[in-house]
Amino acid sequence: MTTTDRAAPSPSRHRRQGEPRRGRRAARRRTRNRLRSALFIMLTLMVLGAVGVGWIQLRLNGNIRTFDGNGLSEDRPDARSSKGENVLVIGSDARNDGNSALGGGHKDDTGRSDTVLLLHIPADRRHAVAVSIPRDTLVTIPPCRLPDGSWTQARTNAMFNAAFSVGQTEKGNPACTQNTVEQLTGLHVDHTLVVDFKGFAAVTDVVGGVRVCVPNDVYAKDLDPNRGTQGELLFRKGEQTVSGQRALDYVRIRHGIGDGSDMGRIKRQQAFVAGLVKKVKSDGLTPAKLLPLADAVTKSMTVDRGLGTAHKLISFAMSLKDIDLHDTKFVTVPWRYQGARIAIVQPDADRLWAALKNDRPIDDLGTDGGKDAAPGSASASPGAADAVSGAGISVAVYNGTATSGLAAAAAAELTESGFTVAGTANARGQDHTTTVVQYGTGLESQARTVAGLFPGARLQSIGALGINVILGRSYTAHTPAPEPTPVTGNVRSADDDPCSNLSYG
Repeated sequence: MTTTDRAAPSPSRHRRQGEPRRGRRAARRRTRNRLRSALFIMLTLMVLGAVGVGWIQLRLNGNIRTFDGNGLSEDRPDARSSKGENVLVIGSDARNDGNSALGGGHKDDTGRSDTVLLLHIPADRRHAVAVSIPRDTLVTIPPCRLPDGSWTQARTNAMFNAAFSVGQTEKGNPACTQNTVEQLTGLHVDHTLVVDFKGFAAVTDVVGGVRVCVPNDVYAKDLDPNRGTQGELLFRKGEQTVSGQRALDYVRIRHGIGDGSDMGRIKRQQAFVAGLVKKVKSDGLTPAKLLPLADAVTKSMTVDRGLGTAHKLISFAMSLKDIDLHDTKFVTVPWRYQGARIAIVQPDADRLWAALKNDRPIDDLGTDGGKDAAPGSASASPGAADAVSGAGISVAVYNGTATSGLAAAAAAELTESGFTVAGTANARGQDHTTTVVQYGTGLESQARTVAGLFPGARLQSIGALGINVILGRSYTAHTPAPEPTPVTGNVRSADDDPCSNLSYG
């Protein structure tokens, strides 16, 4: 009997069993292809995004110029002595690099500072204070570095804006201005930036103009008093929006507008900057708005190396976005006329610096008996004398400032804390900003105890025997303060009416 082979499956049956397997494989291939495509697209977008950000950073970084930090003084206020951050903003009227077309004058003129604001941002980033320092203010300009590397001698009773011109270079000397501000205020300046005519005009164009108020009709002769005729009408009385050259003309006009004084011009400049802040805030600090603004600013800006990259500048700007307009204040350092120049009024100015150092709103000045006043008034750190015991330590005290009576006040505090005061006298120089505790061999531990009575003091080892305290402007005595003079009438908020408080008198 013959056996037969098992019947082979029919073609139709084979297809029915094989098709699902091939379909599943094809589906898996399609899924893998879609995943690969999605991954490729995502990676492509990431690369393009990174290239775009990199291009923006490269463009802005290429715009930024930095100044040499070697010109900063070695005798600076301690950075830890102020709770917040201090930024010095210098408006330069140098005529180089295309600025002469905007401001008149010769392109080879020496760099000069036309406007200076010291911006204080408290640690909580909830409010800000911009203090104007008039260019004609009589100050002491400390030693400053010249282009050849040598240093000048200190100059007393000099005009403040002369500091920027030390060295007679076309781009000015921002480090010398910073040194002068630090000595004047006793505050550590964290950053300095200089903006020229082009930068100012470009910024006002980018934001679409700034709303200003003109108190009376203004003619070409008001901008240039050397003209023989009145010239064309530049501004008609009333509120209007200005940008570019017109914005620059508005902030530079002195004669024929308001009270015709440079101090009145400062008030209008404060109103203008307040209007600029208001416009930027209303537009929103989004990347789309911020990047064109950053591009315009950085093209005509010189900064210290701490702000020398686009990332640092943008990060700093974004850190200010939550400050309310009403909490953005503008004030001029307390002043009076001294002939044709400006003298700083004390102790009002020192109260202002002390308030900034301690992150106190300037609206509080004049309400607490002068609690925050600087030399000769209440200490910024009460109780320090009680926390230090100087038993068995002998100290000589020297006044390193132009403020009389500080050595005697410090000697009284030292004696109260148990120290032995070997004597008091004036130091060789009266331009010290920071208090220095000098000590001889083997006395570092005792010197640190002495320094505990003087917050922010710097230790210095010397070859001589004994311990010396050289008082700087950072020193504030623990003595009763005189009744303060309020400065609140001199304050503008960024949300104030643009037509209010535009001149003195």
